[in-house]
Order: sequence, then C-alpha cells, then structure tokens
Amino acid sequence: MRLHISHKTHYAYDQPVPYGLQQVRLTPKSCATQSIQNWTIEIEGGRAECAFDDQHGNWVQLIGLDAGQREISITCSGNVDTLPTNGVVGPHSGFAPLWYFKRQTPLTKPGKLIRKLAADMPENHDQIRRLHDLSATIREAIAYETDRTDSGTTAEEALKVGHGVCQDHAHTFVSVARLLDIPARYVSGYLMMDDRIQQEASHAWAEAYVADVGWIGFDVSNVISPDERYVRVAAGLDYDEAAPISGIVFGGAAESLLVSLQVQQ
Repeated sequence: MRLHISHKTHYAYDQPVPYGLQQVRLTPKSCATQSIQNWTIEIEGGRAECAFDDQHGNWVQLIGLDAGQREISITCSGNVDTLPTNGVVGPHSGFAPLWYFKRQTPLTKPGKLIRKLAADMPENHDQIRRLHDLSATIREAIAYETDRTDSGTTAEEALKVGHGVCQDHAHTFVSVARLLDIPARYVSGYLMMDDRIQQEASHAWAEAYVADVGWIGFDVSNVISPDERYVRVAAGLDYDEAAPISGIVFGGAAESLLVSLQVQQ
C-alpha cells in the first residue's frame, strides 16, 4: 500500500523569541515494514542546525528559531510504500544493545498497579501469544479517552485513572514487558484511519523483542499488530526518546500550537 503523508506543526509566540531549539524526529526510514519513496521537511521561521542518527537509529534534526521570531512552522510530507509483515520489524539493529530495552524510565517506572498487572499475566510458552494477551489486558484496563492525560503522564498514573491515549497504552505495555524480562520500546509514527484523512495527531505503539523472530509491533489502542496502514518513524525507551518534536525556548513568551496532519492512500 502506498500512503501519502502531510504533517505541519506550527508554533506561535505572543512576543519575539530571542532563541529556541527544536529536536525533530519526523523522518521515517526504510525497513522491513516500509519503503520510503520520497520525503521532505520544510522549515519557515527557523533553520536546520545539524542532523544525526541517535542511539536508536532515528534520524534527528536540530532546528533553531531565527532570532526575534514569533512563529515557526515545520512541514514534512512524502510517500511511503508499506508492506504486510504482521507487525514484524525484524532483527535488532542500532547502537543500543538489547539489554538496554529492559531499562525502565521515569515515564515507564512500575508502581504497585503495574507490578500487579505483570504478576497476574499467566505463563505462556508462546511468547507472542502472551504479548497479545498483555495488549488486550491493558486496553481493557485503560479506556481510550482524550484530554485525561498528557505527555508527562506515567504508565502507573494512566493505569490508576483507567483512561488514556495511545501514548499511555504504549508506556504501560513496555513497562510490563520489561518486568517480564522482555526487551520493549516505544514507537511513534502515523496511522491511516479507515474513516478519515484529516488526523488530530500522530500515533504511538510499542514493540517487543522475541527471540528467533525479532522486534514485533503491538498497537494496544487498537489491539492489533501494525499492518499496512502504519508508518514507523522513531523509537526509544519512551515518549521522550521518540517524540516527533521537543525543544526549548528562551524568554517569557507564551506558546500556542497548531497541528495539521493528513494520512491517505
């Protein structure tokens, strides 16, 4: 399936900004699940300072705001051919070893509820089946509901309130998987919805490493493994390491954000 993606992020400030720097992970790479046909990133109100592969193999750009600027726009677009792999991404690669993906972070740190969920997971010699069962269990425990959590909400907090979005589902999945001694990581990317072209936000899911198979994706929010409707962009231990855009702005300016995203076949 060939997908076309157009994603614009616009930041506006109520006064001139003396300096700002955005860390951008918005460039997908070809892999077992996808082939990038073309991809461009356009910047208005800023400039690309440098670019590099991080420890997870994500392509990262550092974009500086022009001095005195009151707005900046980052627009990425391109065509991606996706492949049916039943969520299998394949062998491990990148600079980080597999044991690194068993490490918890502040966003995935397990508390009493996460530990109980992990302890209640039944033993299963079929590890893939067990991971699908984990996905379904989390989806039942955390109802999908917007505006109840934010980017700083931890997996334990989301499980406690029983509501969240794809980010919370992914954090909870990787937290429990790591307690079960399974390497797991957070993934950000795009999902083509069946009933709309215009999207409200990008998507997130999790991947777990299974011996003799490799990395496998699990989208807890939809209780499936990613299929041809998904485009994988970045991965990390949690949202902070795979966020599409993050950064800092100096000065006291108030910031507003507008996102326009279209994903279509």
